[in-house]
Parts: sequence; structure tokens; C-alpha cells
Amino acid sequence: MRSVKLAIVVLTYNEELNLPDCLASLKALDAHVTVVDSGSTDNTVTIAKNWGATVISHPFENYAKQRNWAQENLSVKPDWIFHIDADERLTPELARDIANVVTDPPDGIVAFMTSRREIFFDKWIKHGGLYPTYHMRLFKFGHGHCENRLYDQHFVAHGPSRKLSGDLIDVLTSDLTTWTTRHARWAEAEARQLTQHHDGGEVEPKLFGSPIERRRWLRHKLYERMPLFVRPALYFGYRYIGRGGFLDGREGFVYHVLQGAWFRFLVDSHVMLERTKAARAKKSGSGT
Repeated sequence: MRSVKLAIVVLTYNEELNLPDCLASLKALDAHVTVVDSGSTDNTVTIAKNWGATVISHPFENYAKQRNWAQENLSVKPDWIFHIDADERLTPELARDIANVVTDPPDGIVAFMTSRREIFFDKWIKHGGLYPTYHMRLFKFGHGHCENRLYDQHFVAHGPSRKLSGDLIDVLTSDLTTWTTRHARWAEAEARQLTQHHDGGEVEPKLFGSPIERRRWLRHKLYERMPLFVRPALYFGYRYIGRGGFLDGREGFVYHVLQGAWFRFLVDSHVMLERTKAARAKKSGSGT
């Protein structure tokens, strides 16, 4: 198996609109790119091959399992591995910092977090507490994995981590129907996670921990303890007014309403439905 400094994993399913810009941003790095496709019916696979990426097909079960399977089935042996989604792009500054890290790794650091910049309707959503939002994406091979959760899964580092310079740009380039359909699917997954007693994941909730640990604390210790349907309204108010989401203009209003209110309301609706079905099944099982 060939050794490389850096391997990059991209998960895809019908990403012909997003993939070219994603792969173009990776050209700044001397890296082996692997696209793990879960049965695309458009030109995704052809595009990936034309850009020189290695393509592997694997059925999709959930994001955590797909990401972990991908890094366990690479055709190369990397020193470092970086995960990116097809609708994300590297800024030049981020690409330079990644290159510096893999060329001259700092002592004792095994993983790196990058800030994500959300672009919605060609508008950078800077407010509402959404920037900077950090995600673990780069780590020494064998020193990180994705926690097994249905939703809100994060990469977990097996050692000390640090922040990278530059941003990972998350761009909405598909139509709004695709965006809302995807979020509807995620809402159902989160509701199952909340009602079927899945564990809290491997990221330890810490109010004064890393940015990722702090977000997990706020979710588990605060938001999830609020009443259904009250919490989406409070969260939207906090995000749009308290954290200045209104400063993002008309595009930001649409985004914060859809992602901060509608999506959270949909999650709670699915939670209520799951609880209703569970109560019905319990009543039926008791024979009353």
C-alpha cells in the first residue's frame, strides 16, 4: 500500500452540482482524494474520476458509519486524513495551513478543528451564533474517528487538538427543495436519536471545554431539557435577536427561520410522533 502525507475523504450522493468546486479547492493540496459514493444516479462518479479522485462505492447507512468505513478502506496509507463534504470548499488560507501542518506537524498535536462559514443564497451568514462554528476534520491517521450518532455526529480525536486558520465554506448550490428535504430527513434521524435512548455520543459535554464540547453541553444540558415546541421558539429568538441574526439581511431571515425555527419545530414534531407510537405500542402490549 502506497504511503502519502495526506488523504482526503469526500462523501457523495448525487453531488454533480457541488463536487467540481469542492475538488477544485482541494487542488491546492498535495493529497490523495477518495470519493466514497453511495449510489449516485447523476454524473457524480464521472466528475470525480475526471478530477483524478479515487472512487469507491459503498451503501449508505448513516454519516458516522460511512465516514468511519471510508477511512478504514482507503487504497493508500496516509500520515494525516481530512474529511470534507461535497458542498464544502477550502479557503486558500485553510489549504495553506493544512499543508503546513502535514509538512511540519506540531509536537504533541494529533487533530485540528476548522471553522465553518455558511453561505446561503450567496450570502455569508455571519451572525446568529453561527460563525465561527468549529468542527474536527483533520487528524493523524489512526488518531480519530466519527462518533456513532444518527445526527449531530462529530469526529473524536484520540489526543490533543488545535484550531486551523482559514474557513471551510459550506455553500448551498442546489435548489431549496433539496435543502429542505435533506433537513426533513435529518429531523427524523434526530428524533429517533432522542426517543430511542441512544447514548449521548463520545464528545463530552463541557461548558468550558472546546467549542465542540461546549455546543454539546448547551444541546444536552439546556436545549433538550426544555419543553417540546417551546424550545424552537426560544432558540430562534435567541439566535435571531439575541445573537444578531437579523443583521444577516433578507437571506439571513430565510435561513434562520428555516434552519433555526422550522427545522427545530420539525424535530419536536417527530419526537411527539415517536412518543405517541411508543405509548400506543405499550398500551397494546399490556392488553388494556
